[in-house]
Amino acid sequence: MKIIAFALFLASSACTASAFSVVAPPSVGSTTALSDSLNPDSIDKTMRGIDDESGFDFDPVAGENPALTRNNKGEVWVQQRARPRRNRKSATMRGMVRENIVTPSNFIYPLFIHDEDFNQKIESMPGCERHSLDSMLKEVGESYDLGVKTFVLFPKIPDELKTNMGVEAYNPEGIIPRAVRMIKEAYPDSLVCTDVALDPYSDQGHDGIVVDGKIINDETINQLCKQVVCQARAGADIVAPSDMMDGRVKAIRDALDSEGFTNVSILAYTAKYASAYYGPFRDALDSHPGFGDKKTYQQDPANGREALIEAALDAAEGADMLMVKPGMPYLDVVRRLKDNSPLPIAAYHVSGEYAMIKAACERGWLDEKAVVMETLTCFKRAGADIILTYYAKQAAQWIKDDGLY
Repeated sequence: MKIIAFALFLASSACTASAFSVVAPPSVGSTTALSDSLNPDSIDKTMRGIDDESGFDFDPVAGENPALTRNNKGEVWVQQRARPRRNRKSATMRGMVRENIVTPSNFIYPLFIHDEDFNQKIESMPGCERHSLDSMLKEVGESYDLGVKTFVLFPKIPDELKTNMGVEAYNPEGIIPRAVRMIKEAYPDSLVCTDVALDPYSDQGHDGIVVDGKIINDETINQLCKQVVCQARAGADIVAPSDMMDGRVKAIRDALDSEGFTNVSILAYTAKYASAYYGPFRDALDSHPGFGDKKTYQQDPANGREALIEAALDAAEGADMLMVKPGMPYLDVVRRLKDNSPLPIAAYHVSGEYAMIKAACERGWLDEKAVVMETLTCFKRAGADIILTYYAKQAAQWIKDDGLY
């Protein structure tokens, strides 16, 4: 109703303006050449005579019901008081009234790591690598200097360490606890976020324990509780359960609190969809499902209201932040959560989105910087307070180069 009322106000303003007439001064420039009329430096704003050579016989300011009128100078005039373009007339003006601004502090930078002494390119994610731990620390340092100070770690686990129970997930000397300790020692003011799920550690490629071809819920949560305590002991600031098991946020909160980790935050994957956009990520972790799909625990892409059920449960169970994954195809869900929850909302700009942009830009079809910054701004406009993006470091550099941060 507010939008309708505002539109009626604007329309009435225009009508009020048209209630008085403007007397046109004597015709001037009636013989102006067509070429001069089309020159932006010399255009005759009375628009008289511009069609003398073309013979076109319609004049928008003539007749009993003219589409336009003329101002006191005899120039063509649309009698509209409200002109939104006034707030777009220069870069300075646009900057002053801009509703949403992306800064490096909004980013969480996902990093892939493996237990090797070399980096390995990820073919389906150009520009991304599986980092050695030394390389990971270097990447963290360079990003930190650009203002990106929050990182989430995803491990590539050797096949021989994978089991159905995912016990490597809570090995205190596993790659994630060691990586967390390294980052917190070198950059104590950074925020380190850890993924909570069994799929990187599972020989079944699923986020939970598999029994008779089904992913079982409560027993999986038993393992996740061990995983988060292990990660918290290593120094994790935020744990991010991405498994989508029912009731896991409450159990994780209780597990952390019972061990004294009341300050460790939970970033819940609240609306994680069974999306086709995750392929490159699964390449990076070598964690494709060993059978079937993940549709019995991840959300149906056709459902939007269902995210509100998950959000209400996660908030009640102790989540500190709520995430929507993927990002761009689900901006409507980001907005739904923003409108219905007081908690900070995160959006994950996932691997498939990243790969599509990279592929188009490599072919020269898109301007990479422009389309990435537009995409990240769209997340903010939709209501995301936090953006997980593989472009975090690169975008932070662009923001710095443009003097915006």
